[in-house]
Amino acid sequence: MTEVVGPFWKSSYSGQQGDCVEVAPTAPAGRAVRDSKRPTGPLLTFSRESWGAFLRQFG
Repeated sequence: MTEVVGPFWKSSYSGQQGDCVEVAPTAPAGRAVRDSKRPTGPLLTFSRESWGAFLRQFG
């Protein structure tokens, strides 16, 4: 299981009516993504390399 090592923050692309995506750092240097309406729900995790590729493609 991936360990979340920092706080979640809301994506700057999230909507204003509670439709938010939150992102947090994971060990080692990856990211975890969750739905802000379900903070205890599942996490989508990315390795450092995958997160970097995502940012290059969509960032």
